[in-house]
Amino acid sequence: MRFILRRLGFYLIAFWASITLNFLLPRFMPGDPVSRMFARTQGKMQPEQIEALRKMLGVDTRPIWEQYLDYMHNILTGNLGISITRFPTPVVDVISGQVGWTLLLGGTSLVLAAVIGNLLGILAAWRRGGWIDSALPPVLVFIGSFPYFWLAMGALYLFGITLGWTPLRHAFSDGMEPSFSWAFISDVGAHLVLPALTIVVVSIGGWMLGMRNTMIATNSEDYITMAEAKGLRPGRIMFRYAARNAMLPSVTSFGMSLGFVVGGALLTEVVFAYPGVGYQLLNAVQGLDYPLMQGLFLAITAAVLLANFLVDMFYVRLDPRVRSN
Repeated sequence: MRFILRRLGFYLIAFWASITLNFLLPRFMPGDPVSRMFARTQGKMQPEQIEALRKMLGVDTRPIWEQYLDYMHNILTGNLGISITRFPTPVVDVISGQVGWTLLLGGTSLVLAAVIGNLLGILAAWRRGGWIDSALPPVLVFIGSFPYFWLAMGALYLFGITLGWTPLRHAFSDGMEPSFSWAFISDVGAHLVLPALTIVVVSIGGWMLGMRNTMIATNSEDYITMAEAKGLRPGRIMFRYAARNAMLPSVTSFGMSLGFVVGGALLTEVVFAYPGVGYQLLNAVQGLDYPLMQGLFLAITAAVLLANFLVDMFYVRLDPRVRSN
């Protein structure tokens, strides 16, 4: 319990620091959001509109400590402001409407890449020198070294435009209404295949190499030699003894990657016009939508901290020795 409370306190402090930084960054930038939007509209805004925007964004003439207290109150009550580019939609509604697609794309890609990559790494290390260990790592590393946007555009051109096997853009076809019908679910799956596949192909090599290297070190441990001397089946030794202990670094990597899923695969969503958080963040930056940018940064930070906290709790169950550290 002491370990859990200590970790919880650390993450709460980190979250408070991220909130404070999120508050200070726009205010430390040259000028302010309203001045930038006024310049972008070529002076078409009226003085009362400018004042109303300053008050709405919290960058009016009040002392900064008063603005900070008001900002913290809004955060604690779930009020992240009004989106400028999606006016008058609240930022919370914009994020909640996009985060589901990001979780679907990022979560599916992450699980597939982690599971397949770790399994390949286990097999490569257990049968060291075989064709899996000799052929796959250099091929996967070579594919993963390509610029992602180039690989995504190449896959889109080949499978979407030339062969016509996959849809070209968005998360579902135009004219379809979201529902739990088989027609809609299958259409979403068809739009998901190519973006998810490109992420998996790029990232699977890293998962495989990480697990392979850890498994090689684990295979030389005394308890593996003892298990072999007892005459246990090779499959049981590989998964129950070697892979279980070699999995600990991968669990940490999975937790960190899981947190960044909420941030969205920005390039993926841009190339495929996938309506997730990453694509929305790009639109917010291009439209100088500061409330939405702040809300998205805060959501991404909260997701990363929450995922790491959950992984810490899960890590304790896998390796109780962590509690004493």
